Amino acid sequence: MKYQLEERVGKFAENIIDLIKKVRINITNKNIIEQLIRSATSIGANYFEANGSSSKKDFINKIAISKKEAIETQYWLRMLNKTDNNLKEEIIKLWDEAKQIGMILSKIISNVRKTV
Repeated sequence: MKYQLEERVGKFAENIIDLIKKVRINITNKNIIEQLIRSATSIGANYFEANGSSSKKDFINKIAISKKEAIETQYWLRMLNKTDNNLKEEIIKLWDEAKQIGMILSKIISNVRKTV
């Protein structure tokens, strides 16, 4: 399962990058796009780092950061949707994927805490 989630978070970040390539950057959405890319790519980066952690405490911490970034990504997708309605369907799908990833990460945290 670990490797399936690694692929999923990696693909999610790639899909965000593909989405951003379609957006016409302007004064309204420039900061939103920058924040979205940071948070969306951080989900996977922290998840990968968690899998290489040296302790359960470090693992939980990295997974919690990934979860936080998934929630933040949902926010930035919502804001981006306000600036570019042409990509609404794609943004909604990515928002839902960010939510699902966040729920999976929450479950991982819960399960690992039970074993600590």
